[in-house]
Amino acid sequence: MPRIDAHQHYWDPAQIDYGWLTEKSSPILYRSYMPEDLEPALHAAGMDRTILVQAATHHEETHYMLKLSEQHESIAGVVGWLDLNDPQWAAVLESFRSHPKFLGFRLMIQDMPEPSEILRPNVIEALREIAKMDLPVDLVAMWHQLPVVLELLRNVPGLRVVMDHLAKPRIKEGIFEPWATQMREVASYPKIYCKLSGLVTEADHTAWEAGDFTAYVAHIVDIFGTSRIMYGSDWPVCLLAGSYAQVHEALGKVLPDTLTDAELTALYGGNAAVFYKLDAIPE
Repeated sequence: MPRIDAHQHYWDPAQIDYGWLTEKSSPILYRSYMPEDLEPALHAAGMDRTILVQAATHHEETHYMLKLSEQHESIAGVVGWLDLNDPQWAAVLESFRSHPKFLGFRLMIQDMPEPSEILRPNVIEALREIAKMDLPVDLVAMWHQLPVVLELLRNVPGLRVVMDHLAKPRIKEGIFEPWATQMREVASYPKIYCKLSGLVTEADHTAWEAGDFTAYVAHIVDIFGTSRIMYGSDWPVCLLAGSYAQVHEALGKVLPDTLTDAELTALYGGNAAVFYKLDAIPE
């Protein structure tokens, strides 16, 4: 089983408009980040493949990522963007699904002006159709948006979802509730997975230490179990607070020491392969 980083990005602001990504707001991130920039760190960490995740809320970037995936074997698959408010969303999705490396799409509740937009009748109807397809869906939301996430899951209980970045708990402040209780309810839905990603950027960017993440990671492992969690670096966003190696090493330090070799293999690739329905890929 190849080791898979289940969450990272490649982008080039000179080719794609990302909206949020500007030289003024994100000087560290406002540059091209391509496979040749990441692959040395991947190999040093013993990782073989990655899941490439959208960073722009338009279909142009999804096409761009799919083309990139054709050129790089290290990209196991692409999680794109799908505008569910477009009356033609089903046709767009069908065109994406014709590409062998298209895995699914991401819901960006985090960036919605009003999170309840995700509960609009047309969106719920679309997601019910997507649930019937059993299509993988990434979902990024912040801790205070979890009530909306839970309402979404009550409306579409069969949706195959992976929660990105642990739903962004308040790590910097060391606050556990109501995130912990609400995530327990999220985990009660058997098709919901969780990415152990985005930890360093929710901590103090300049003064974090691995121990800051222990309680949050332990809680996720406890409520989701070892078959519904997966490692993700969130590179290059993680560079705001730490290198790829630091992110990879930090998670290794705080995982429960009771995890077996088989469970670690699942965490670092096997579970991502199951969730995203990856066909057998070479070591």
